[in-house]
Amino acid sequence: MNGLLEIKKRILDDIVSSGSYTETEEKRIKYLSKKGEITLLFGQIKDIEPENRKEFGQFVNDLRTEAFDLINSLKEKYSETSAETIDLTLPGKLPGSGSYHPLNMIRDDLKKIFRKMGFSVATGPEVETEYYIFDALNMPSWHPARKTTDSLFLSEGKLLRTETSSVQIRTMEKGKPPFRIIAPGRVYRNEKENATHTAMFSQCEGLYVNRGVSFSELKGTLKEFFKILYGKDTVIRFRPHYFPFTEPSAEVDVSCFKCKGKGCSLCKRSGWLELGGCGMVHPKLLENVGIDSEEFTGFAFGLGIERLAMLKYGVNDIRDFTENDLRFLDQF
Repeated sequence: MNGLLEIKKRILDDIVSSGSYTETEEKRIKYLSKKGEITLLFGQIKDIEPENRKEFGQFVNDLRTEAFDLINSLKEKYSETSAETIDLTLPGKLPGSGSYHPLNMIRDDLKKIFRKMGFSVATGPEVETEYYIFDALNMPSWHPARKTTDSLFLSEGKLLRTETSSVQIRTMEKGKPPFRIIAPGRVYRNEKENATHTAMFSQCEGLYVNRGVSFSELKGTLKEFFKILYGKDTVIRFRPHYFPFTEPSAEVDVSCFKCKGKGCSLCKRSGWLELGGCGMVHPKLLENVGIDSEEFTGFAFGLGIERLAMLKYGVNDIRDFTENDLRFLDQF
């Protein structure tokens, strides 16, 4: 008991010596928090002789109550003191204000540019069926995108959409050509996160279907878009590629902003950043929605909105857009 009395005196004297509200709060954490000294004393009850445990426990409980009351009285005292010393003639501190998110900024730029080219904005559900994500887009049953290692499946044959191409199918089902739409929105994939990939990101699909649409119109549309978005000196290239929903197909690259085309970790030493895919709408897609592929042709493209923003604002890690770090967001 002599040892306990010494502990009690030391703790209470230490609390009384607090000279401010902040110091008092520090003492509360030191003695009464989950890992505080008084709290830890309760854990020693099991080591006390059985006949002394009740007395030990009562002593520690009383000490906790006394320390708690003392801390609260000191906090009240220092709160009143602080209120009395407030200088009401000083200018107030303005609260922080929010800023426009860079992804919203790039979406607005994207919509504005394409609307001037005659495109309208279309939307669709984020939870889709396999028909709109795979079957209607000419993806065979063996396609890797249909596996759980690539896509995020839900119950009853539904999944989170892997691309906004499903909006193209839904749009064409509702009417007759011509169609000229863009479909920006969130998409989801079973991706391992790194500087350029996340499981949730944003895409913008584009579709133009009419009589006599050619691949040169596709190239001209995308070149004009990138030059308006990034400036007239923007370097773009089209690489032959394969997509089941377009034929012929290509991928669109822009020279890497970080290394200026010399090669770095962001562009995987290639000097280029992949921004999306494009091509002429596969005739089978048109037939799937009841459009005569002999009479009508079209082009489609898909652009990664985060990657557009990374290039425009000099962001080298795609995860910065969703981590809510004010040091990053305040720049916009």
